[in-house]
Amino acid sequence: MKKYLEEIEAGFTPLTICQEAARCLLCHDAPCSKECPAGTDPGKFIRSVRFKNYKGAAETIRENNILGAICARVCPTEKYCQKGCSRSGIDKPIDIGRIQRYVTDLEASLNMKILKKGPSKNKKIAVVGSGPGGLSIAGNLLLKGYRVEIYEKESKLGGYLRYGIPSYRLPEKVLDKEIKRIVGLGLKVHLSTRIGKDITLKQLSDEFDAVVIATGYSQGKVLKDFANNPYVETAVSYLKRIKENKGDVAVDDNILVVGGGDVSMDICTSLKMLGAPNVTAVVYEELFEFKASKKELEGARDLQVTIIDGYVPTEVKNNTVTFAHRRIPSQIRISADKIVLAVGQVPDMDDLNIKMEKGEVVSKNYRIENSNIFVVGDVSTNKEKTVVGAVRSAKEAGYYIDKYLGGK
Repeated sequence: MKKYLEEIEAGFTPLTICQEAARCLLCHDAPCSKECPAGTDPGKFIRSVRFKNYKGAAETIRENNILGAICARVCPTEKYCQKGCSRSGIDKPIDIGRIQRYVTDLEASLNMKILKKGPSKNKKIAVVGSGPGGLSIAGNLLLKGYRVEIYEKESKLGGYLRYGIPSYRLPEKVLDKEIKRIVGLGLKVHLSTRIGKDITLKQLSDEFDAVVIATGYSQGKVLKDFANNPYVETAVSYLKRIKENKGDVAVDDNILVVGGGDVSMDICTSLKMLGAPNVTAVVYEELFEFKASKKELEGARDLQVTIIDGYVPTEVKNNTVTFAHRRIPSQIRISADKIVLAVGQVPDMDDLNIKMEKGEVVSKNYRIENSNIFVVGDVSTNKEKTVVGAVRSAKEAGYYIDKYLGGK
């Protein structure tokens, strides 16, 4: 349990951060910055670190990405900024994520005051949901001078950041500091409040100048053959249960995980850290097309998670699942004490009565037509269904909300 609560990846030291920053080629066109969905501008903050201007680095990160310390830990950088790093052609890309983590950790330890609430615009906005999209849009709008109130159905802010991402990847103290920073800008918080039941969406729409839906994909997807099976639990539900109990949960001896994305690797790694002897992940994709980040996959393998790639479930009987390979004539049958589904997530928005298509709210420029309601994050048409994607959508939506409310 202690291992689960500790951050798995060591951070840079004052010496190693200088060594890593010195490897940067200081590219004039900064391809790493062009590849960052959130526009955090790693080219600029690494240059500041290179010349030991850590406050300047923190300012660049924070002014571009209000969840900088979180993204430093959970963003799949090999798919974005590090993919664009020119150093890749020489040896290996700059470890941008850990540089960002060092700077934001230093910012927190020195209690740097970088962000300030903007001059009041005397207009108020409601945000529904406090995951990465909700926190980002709330912070961005506060910086623009709007009065912002956030509504969260759980008893704490954070959404999937708090209840889905394991502690060894995102420690609770880091999340709490990020939230405290945003609340400190003047955010008013309503907890344990479900929109659609405790308060209707129309009531919010009537009371506020604008409403932002940022509920994310908060429910695990259940395949038809696995429905109503007492042996089955979704990875989202299991991860939440582990987080709420700070890792103090009993785990079974033999666990089968169906799915191969980052959520699958998160639950596999968590279960091994909590003492499960045998964890087997059966994955639709073959290894060359794996959806999980390289770091997540390697972490699971280091803990001896068994990964069987290229198979799809064809039959489920109680605790036994039969799989067939996608391309070759091969079948496997696995019996387990527990079956965990990590085959995707879906929105929990039935109470809101909003038109959706393929899991996304129908909108244009993040706004539902003929209304003062906007959307951000996974439920918007933003293609990046990640934390950094939610940050990006919040920045873009903030522009359109400000424009809608008469901002310049």
